[in-house]
Amino acid sequence: MKREINHQAMDCYLSFQCVPPPMTIFRDIHQLPPAHMLIYTPQKLEVREYWDVHLSDHPHHSESQYIQNLEELIHESVKMRLISDVPLGAFLSGGIDSSVIVYNMTKAMSDPALTFSIGFTEERFSELKYARMISSRLKTRHSELIVEPKAIEVLPKLVWHFDEPFADSSAIPTYYVSKITREHVTVALSGDGGDELFAGYQRRYYLNVLEDKFRRVIPDPVRHTLIAFLAQIYPKADWLPRFLRFKYSLSNISMELERAYFHDRSTFRPELKDKLYHPDLKEVLGDFTPYLIFDHYFSRARSNDLLSRILYVDLKTYLPNDLLVKVDRMSMANSLEVRSPFLDHKFIEFAMTIPSYLKLNGKTSKYILRRYLQGKVPQEIIDRGKMGFSIPLSLWLKNDLRDMVEDVLFSRNARERGYFRYEYIRKMWNHHLKGMRDFSVQLWTLLMLELWHQMFV
Repeated sequence: MKREINHQAMDCYLSFQCVPPPMTIFRDIHQLPPAHMLIYTPQKLEVREYWDVHLSDHPHHSESQYIQNLEELIHESVKMRLISDVPLGAFLSGGIDSSVIVYNMTKAMSDPALTFSIGFTEERFSELKYARMISSRLKTRHSELIVEPKAIEVLPKLVWHFDEPFADSSAIPTYYVSKITREHVTVALSGDGGDELFAGYQRRYYLNVLEDKFRRVIPDPVRHTLIAFLAQIYPKADWLPRFLRFKYSLSNISMELERAYFHDRSTFRPELKDKLYHPDLKEVLGDFTPYLIFDHYFSRARSNDLLSRILYVDLKTYLPNDLLVKVDRMSMANSLEVRSPFLDHKFIEFAMTIPSYLKLNGKTSKYILRRYLQGKVPQEIIDRGKMGFSIPLSLWLKNDLRDMVEDVLFSRNARERGYFRYEYIRKMWNHHLKGMRDFSVQLWTLLMLELWHQMFV
């Protein structure tokens, strides 16, 4: 079989930073979607879904009853995942999700739990002090590492282990925390899934809920004409104060929810792809759009509750296609098994019955988890916002990785692939270096794509 690129899969990658199943980056090679099985008989080959979570009207319980049910289910899930005949520990980021997991570990174990954290020399990207606070309160045996990663050295390892183009830059800290954890244990528990079940991405979810309120009161003809026009002419300038950066919000309000959320989740929004793609690539793609992925899951998210629909789509797309792939590949690159108590199917089914106001309460994300943690961890942990497992990507591209970007992105081989208009990539790169606009995520996505080509094609 020839190594022919699936251009539709590449188009999806440039939207989502990963290739969503059932596609792979190679034409005529497919992957089995999550929660599906392959049934083979001499007569036919069938792909069948064996599990899904269904949205339904929320049962009417008190807040305290929901918290009690949550406590019972998460404790049982953690206990099940502590069964092991090899040394076991947990990732401790300093956030809400890992606090819930580690607290329940300490309840279920007679010996102190082993916890692991990493941080960066750039203080605003490091959560080490919060992880120490939690460890001190819960009396865990804590190990930490301040990472000064040599990205140029580690990137080839990442590309190799992912097999396909993959551009979630938090793969780097995930690789390092897995590395330090494996020096002590063979199995680690993680808080993956907490954000998608309990609306942890506060700004994203809050803005989408807010935008939908405007969408409901502004007449459709006004949204589709005047608001759309304003979105086109309003500048996209990262130097503006945050409260003036609403170009994308105007654009989102002019669209229906489903398409707006797709744009919101896209690394390269359609208007950027139009500038980036070479005419030959546009011709090959034709009418295809990665929006079809989101449209499929939105059509299955049958609920009158906006947030529940969005969380369902993230649960079916971003979580399995990006986050879980990242953790699986980076942990197994270090021979570490990671278990995720939040992703027990019984716990997911319960979590999706919790009313939205107990997840996103005003601007407070993970409201019910914060209420559950009251008195269990320091109040400062409960009150702080989500930091995310991120790296100083913009800074790295301007400094440590600058020469690599120049050598890889603008190489003769890259230009001759015929995918992109390289004068536009050069424009993005120059604007990024001058601080005119932060294109770090887009440039990283292109860099990882070209590194993958160099290794596998």
